[in-house]
Amino acid sequence: MRIVGVTGLPGAGKSLVTEISRESGISVVSMGDIVREEAKKRDENPGVTAVKLREEKGDFVLAEISIEKINEIMLEKSINEDKSKYSDLIVVEGIRSPHEVDMFKENFDDFTLVSVFSSPTTRFNRLKKRKRSDDSLKYEDFKKRDQRELDLGVGSVIACSDFIIINESDIDYYKKQFYNFYYKHIKK
Repeated sequence: MRIVGVTGLPGAGKSLVTEISRESGISVVSMGDIVREEAKKRDENPGVTAVKLREEKGDFVLAEISIEKINEIMLEKSINEDKSKYSDLIVVEGIRSPHEVDMFKENFDDFTLVSVFSSPTTRFNRLKKRKRSDDSLKYEDFKKRDQRELDLGVGSVIACSDFIIINESDIDYYKKQFYNFYYKHIKK
């Protein structure tokens, strides 16, 4: 099974990778969705929940939950004898810390890490338009959120990525870059 981890700062375009992947029939595990589900249970801001989860259960908690979900997907594919075009690929979106990268590498021999990069101005403008519950509408809050992400280690994760996709243009160009990346480096 091939696992592609996706990382990047808020608003870079990670969720678009998820959307493109799902549209293509690729299985996806979203670490952000895991955090948002837990935040909803706790009635907290997802950013607060992400930090608290790591404090309560350790740096590996989100990777552990994601690996459980990946194993469930793999089992289901095996039981159903999935022979679809992308049956051997799973995308994990939202990797934030080097601890998570280490855990995925320890558990999956074929793990590739890709970063999605956009400038702060581009990301902030996207977040203002997206208006998800954890998105920042004030630039000061946006900068604080970026710092929280950087404190978790996302900068180190981006720095050690196998590939980087720049997402500064329109959606069609970004999709083209993603497909080029996929066909050049992932499809075997």
